[in-house]
Amino acid sequence: MSGFYNSRRKGNLYTKDRDFRLSRSKLDLFLNCQRCFYMDRKLGVAQPPGFPFSLNSAVDKLLKKEFDILREKGEQHPLMKKFGIDAIPLRHEKLNEWRDPFKGITYKDKNTNFVITGGVDDIWINPRQEFIIVDYKSTSKEEEVNLDADWQIGYKRQMEVYQWLFRKNDFAVSKTGYFVYCNGRTDIDRFDARLEFDIKIIPYYGDDSWVEKEILNAYKCLNSAQLPPSSPDCDFCNYRYAAKELEG
Repeated sequence: MSGFYNSRRKGNLYTKDRDFRLSRSKLDLFLNCQRCFYMDRKLGVAQPPGFPFSLNSAVDKLLKKEFDILREKGEQHPLMKKFGIDAIPLRHEKLNEWRDPFKGITYKDKNTNFVITGGVDDIWINPRQEFIIVDYKSTSKEEEVNLDADWQIGYKRQMEVYQWLFRKNDFAVSKTGYFVYCNGRTDIDRFDARLEFDIKIIPYYGDDSWVEKEILNAYKCLNSAQLPPSSPDCDFCNYRYAAKELEG
């Protein structure tokens, strides 16, 4: 095994005799490829890390600052008015904790001893006192942003896990969440050291009925003595297989 495994992953692996934190992203990994999930969470061999999306992080941070100004005033953001959303940004003492990716909103599933976690971008609240889960997304493309691509199933599952987590914490949660989607413009004549965005708020009607079933399936996967099959669509597994064939 590599030094990365020995120094960083050995103490963070699944064992049945203790509570085990399972993030929303790792549950999504299970849904994408059970073999990669098993190797990561039980054997300590993670997929190679991707490059950080610093620009996306900057957009997220600026959006949070902007909505926080209105949050303190108890007022709607102009974008909420533009898209006809009857809500205001939520003020709550735990909001910063729920936003923290290392803390987040948590729930312990007693059937598995998994502590499911997720860090939200934002929460709004409507006149019915329902929490509205909000996620920020950013990209840059010529066509208008939407949620129609196959790969965006991950976005939808992300929203649904967050909705499920807040319901499990006894909050009333709206079935409709929103994606604040920022699209960097490339149709302007000058850059002038300034990137402009078109921003669209896209509603999404979540259905979290799958979450508990898949948590149990992930538990069964980690407690198996056999390495599970890989997904035929997993780029990481397909790379390993192709490399192994060439190596002979």
